[in-house]
Amino acid sequence: MRRLIIIPTYNERENVVRMIRRLMSMSEGFDLLIVDDGSPDGTAALVREEQQSFGGRLHLLERAGKLGLGTAYIAGFKFALEHDYDRIFEMDCDFSHNPDDLSRLDAMLNERDVAIGSRYSRGVNVVNWPMGRLLMSYFASKYVRIVTRMPVCDATAGFVAYRREVLEAIDLKAIQMNGYGFQIEMKYSAWKLGFSIGEVSIIFIDREEGTSKMSSGIFGEAFFGVLKLPLRRINRKN
Repeated sequence: MRRLIIIPTYNERENVVRMIRRLMSMSEGFDLLIVDDGSPDGTAALVREEQQSFGGRLHLLERAGKLGLGTAYIAGFKFALEHDYDRIFEMDCDFSHNPDDLSRLDAMLNERDVAIGSRYSRGVNVVNWPMGRLLMSYFASKYVRIVTRMPVCDATAGFVAYRREVLEAIDLKAIQMNGYGFQIEMKYSAWKLGFSIGEVSIIFIDREEGTSKMSSGIFGEAFFGVLKLPLRRINRKN
């Protein structure tokens, strides 16, 4: 069983080395792919230095400029499929997702095709967010559930694990949203194709280092993109 964690980065020099060393020390033997969007703060250079210590387990994909969360993950998914990984994990670099919860997502994949690290499956488990952002995130997931009828409590979650078969079935070229709406669209596509989704309750802690990438444009793309999802036909990749 080969496992790959994908982490997109943009200006994460405060966090990336600490995260790499934490993940590389885990007993499960995860491999790690950093997809860096031309970070001007030198994030990629730090990853290259760490590659000297971790050899073939640490991979780096450098892209020219800030191309977006969705395209970063799709590039990572393609890398995972081409290199024969069985389970593929998404997480952030800023420690808002606890690396210790990876084993719980991995265990969920023994029962389900997609595992979500969920902030809202058992109440609200978010620490250090301003009330406005917390309410926006919570009601965004409620909104997605009402519009799409998808039985997921945390549709916008970015801490997710997929079995290989799911990513092979989804037509990644047909994914339209690129910001946080990408996370909704991926879950919705998997669900419409008949894959099972499970949620693992986690505690989400807001970043201590670096700056958030959330913007009004990202939120707007997700809000209006969700309205279109029920009108689209989701086809399995040939």
